[in-house]
Amino acid sequence: MARKRQRRRETATAIGAGFQEQFSRIATVIAQNAGRPATFLAAIALIVAWALSGPLFGFSDTWQLVINTSTTIVTFLMVFLIQNTQNRDTMALQIKLAELICAVDGAKNRIATAEDLSEGDLEQLHKHYRSQADATLESLEQRRKEKSRH
Repeated sequence: MARKRQRRRETATAIGAGFQEQFSRIATVIAQNAGRPATFLAAIALIVAWALSGPLFGFSDTWQLVINTSTTIVTFLMVFLIQNTQNRDTMALQIKLAELICAVDGAKNRIATAEDLSEGDLEQLHKHYRSQADATLESLEQRRKEKSRH
């Protein structure tokens, strides 16, 4: 019985992973194409064609419903695609930054996983590094003043 459950879980995990991988691939392609000028022009052409067809359909409720429904569906689906793409881009950026932080001698490696900290911890880190940045800026300005005197 336990083996059957384990096999079901493994099968479900494999199916889920396959779906997730395929969704990521499709989301990437759609997001890349959605941001192109040709796609924008195609959307404008569709809207113009819809507007020009108004007299043909007597500006009926159905005619209006077509554009309202279409834009709602596209917007709804694009939210998920954009969020997926943004999540992957953010994760990739976090990985790259973590790699740089870990590679720099003397860097505080605890910062490499800052995205996993709570909001309060992030706020504390922000204040800490903000005060360090202010101190560095103040030091630089002091040195510039001293150099300009000589």
